[in-house]
Amino acid sequence: GSSWNNCDFETSLCKALPEFNLQPGWIRRNGQSGMGPPYSDHNGNESAYFLSLSSEMQSYSAALRTKVFLPTDEEHLCQIRFHYWVSQMSGTFMVGLQKHSEDTVTNIWQVSGEPRKQWNVNTITINSTEKYEV
Repeated sequence: GSSWNNCDFETSLCKALPEFNLQPGWIRRNGQSGMGPPYSDHNGNESAYFLSLSSEMQSYSAALRTKVFLPTDEEHLCQIRFHYWVSQMSGTFMVGLQKHSEDTVTNIWQVSGEPRKQWNVNTITINSTEKYEV
């Protein structure tokens, strides 16, 4: 059976992103916060919340870590679907996979800054025979 965990950041950081895993630099804001684009979420809602890197962080990197997910198999695939906006031409948005037997994070997807000022959407399917974080 498929179970979806939907995360919209309206009230909190959702079950997938524990509060303490929010590194400095990430803020929860909406399009009315006066911090520049995007001025709405991917649905065009100006008051809806999303996560954003603060402008002071422009020359640094900051990560978001998910909770620990259980191993996947034929019945239990893991798909992560997310909306993203890369505003800096020099910016790179990466998704990494860390299996619990490994110390390193393996980069499984990335996109670099595009001049198109718009929300994009992507879905990643994850396979792991052991517990993992994204």
